[in-house]
Amino acid sequence: MRTLRIGSGAGYSGDRIEPAVELAVHGKLDYLVFECLAERTIALAQAARLKDPGAGYDPLLTTRMRAVLPACRANKVRIVTNMGAANPVSAAEATRAIARELGLAGLKVAAVTGDDVLAAVRTPQYQLDIGGTVNELGNRIVSANAYLGGASIAQALALGADVVITGRAADPSLFLGPLLHEFGWALDDWPLLGKGILAGHLLECAGQITGGYFADPGRKDVEGLARLGFPIGEVREDGDLVITKVADSGGQVTAATVKEQLLYEIHDPARYVQPDVIADFSQVRIDEVGQDRVHVTGAGGVSKTGQLKVSVGYVDSYIGEGQMSYAGPGAVARGKLACEIVRERLALTGVKLTELRSDLIGVSALHGEGRSESHDPYEVRIRIAGRAETLAEAARVGEEVETLYTNGPAGGGGAWKSAREVIAVASTLVPETQVTTSVRIFEA
Repeated sequence: MRTLRIGSGAGYSGDRIEPAVELAVHGKLDYLVFECLAERTIALAQAARLKDPGAGYDPLLTTRMRAVLPACRANKVRIVTNMGAANPVSAAEATRAIARELGLAGLKVAAVTGDDVLAAVRTPQYQLDIGGTVNELGNRIVSANAYLGGASIAQALALGADVVITGRAADPSLFLGPLLHEFGWALDDWPLLGKGILAGHLLECAGQITGGYFADPGRKDVEGLARLGFPIGEVREDGDLVITKVADSGGQVTAATVKEQLLYEIHDPARYVQPDVIADFSQVRIDEVGQDRVHVTGAGGVSKTGQLKVSVGYVDSYIGEGQMSYAGPGAVARGKLACEIVRERLALTGVKLTELRSDLIGVSALHGEGRSESHDPYEVRIRIAGRAETLAEAARVGEEVETLYTNGPAGGGGAWKSAREVIAVASTLVPETQVTTSVRIFEA
């Protein structure tokens, strides 16, 4: 029975790059998958694309591709990623350019498009989970992207792509795509699709399952976090799975780390709704079968809903923020007074805020842990943040915090301020039949 080795090269956009290179060189992989697209990331990418039609893909794409393409080509490892974000075509063109620079002639890069459904959902019938309709967001809407399944990735691989770049695709589907292509699983074989989604779910967050999210000194110690190895899934043709990692890399793969990742972001283990299938993890069995080797069986699945989740990005508001530190005797009292002063000043000067909060952060950031053993912390940092309808109003929050230098409690220092636009995300559902995907191939 065939087994496919799939490595997870990233669990989010800003993840480490060295573990992916380690996988490409030493992982004996068939596929290397990079999951780099959080819910709000694509809205921010769409905003960047509006300013520059050539932008809108993952900012680390070029660095990652330069780092892994040579080893992947040499070891016949195919790459799948959602680093295309709001612009898979430009991401594919950039990857092709890098391949040419590296002398990787003939490398095929596929761009999967079709997840952008902004035009389709600008109608009154698409209800948002926050209330109202997509259409009612008016000119505040930035993006609307449907979560694609694994079929279009499998299609790109069938066309010979060495690198497949998508926009918004469901995280586990990035891993399911190669399984569909290599094993020829039917798109209505729900139990097998459920097994494939389980593999993807366990691998999608990279270092989380090898100990990164598990580590808790003194309770759950993990060695080698500075050189944490990223996971490999050995997926058999019947869907059974072993999670492991490169020998001698940092971290660990145990039944406990796998169980924590299994529960990650799962609302109902018996109904994990995905674009490809409703997966059932309620009967999953997890067994350690060797050093850093965990066998996972028992996933299932039932028919998909026929609806695709759409992540809708929109301009929600503006947030202004200011911070200041106080240290020494009475630091907490001075911090509290500083917060009270800023609140009163914002009211006195008529700053229009829809929300305001203040916090006392930290106990040891300035002078080390030795002076923070008393009940009253030796040092404290205040953080005051306010939400406003305009950037100018939001900026007033940080400006008031900064004036504490000479107008507030004694001994304030290290003032910092910012004001920024807030891109929020809401969700709606569209019929699968309303979403049409396509694949373009770019050859180096």
